[in-house]
Amino acid sequence: MATKDRIREQLTILTALCESGNSSEILERSLDKIIAHELAVSQQQATELAEDLQQFEAQHQMSSSDFARRFQAGELGDDVDFVEWNAFYKMWCSVQKRLKILG
Repeated sequence: MATKDRIREQLTILTALCESGNSSEILERSLDKIIAHELAVSQQQATELAEDLQQFEAQHQMSSSDFARRFQAGELGDDVDFVEWNAFYKMWCSVQKRLKILG
C-alpha cells in the first residue's frame, strides 16, 4: 500500500507536467482508468455494506442513521450486535464520502 506522502509526491509531479503542457494522452487515459477503477470498487463496497445495513435495520426496526445517532448518544448500550452495526455504518459513510469525491 502506497503511503500518503508518496501519492502526494506523484500527484505533484503529474500536476506539474499538466500545468507545463507536457501531459500526454496516455497519462489522461491512465488517470481515467484509475478513477474508474476506484469508482467501481467503491460502488461495490457501498452495495455490500448497504446489504449488511439493511439486515440490521430489518432486525432492529430502525434506520441506520437513527441507530447511529442513538448509539453515539449512549441510548442503546454496547451489545456486540450494535458495535458491529456501528462499524458497518461508519464504513458505509466513509465509502459514501469517497464516492462523492470520485463523482
